[in-house]
Amino acid sequence: MRSRVRAAGHAIHPILIVFPLGLLTTSVAFDVLHLITDRVSFAFTAAHLIAAGLLMGVVTAVTGWLDWWLVVPQGTRARRIGLLHGLANAVVLVLFAISWAMRLSEQDWVPQWPALVAAWLGLLVSGAGGWLGGELVERLGISVEEGAHPDASSSLSGSGLAGR
Repeated sequence: MRSRVRAAGHAIHPILIVFPLGLLTTSVAFDVLHLITDRVSFAFTAAHLIAAGLLMGVVTAVTGWLDWWLVVPQGTRARRIGLLHGLANAVVLVLFAISWAMRLSEQDWVPQWPALVAAWLGLLVSGAGGWLGGELVERLGISVEEGAHPDASSSLSGSGLAGR
């Protein structure tokens, strides 16, 4: 089922997911570095990584929602898994938004334990959301070109995939 939200021959959603996932995961790593070293710069950086991850997460969510709405057939397992995938990742964004909001009132953006726990829970839930996304693509064939094969032409060639 070919994605409708595309650029240069590829679905945009799987291209974008690396940004919020990478930014939010890295923010947790910077929180850990802050806990180990007590350097304020790590806490400050973590807060800004969360802000960037949230912004990219919203953009990425819009592209995923459009594909879910326009491409995934009603009444299918893929539709149910896609909904769970989207809801799990919405929870991730909410947890990181809570963590970020808690840091707003702290001096130098240094997080207290509730903010850290919210971010860590967000990271855990992102693993489940990512697994569900993998299930959609790898098991259910969502956003995979019909007729895809190891010798298919470039997506930039403009030719179809027919003819192995």
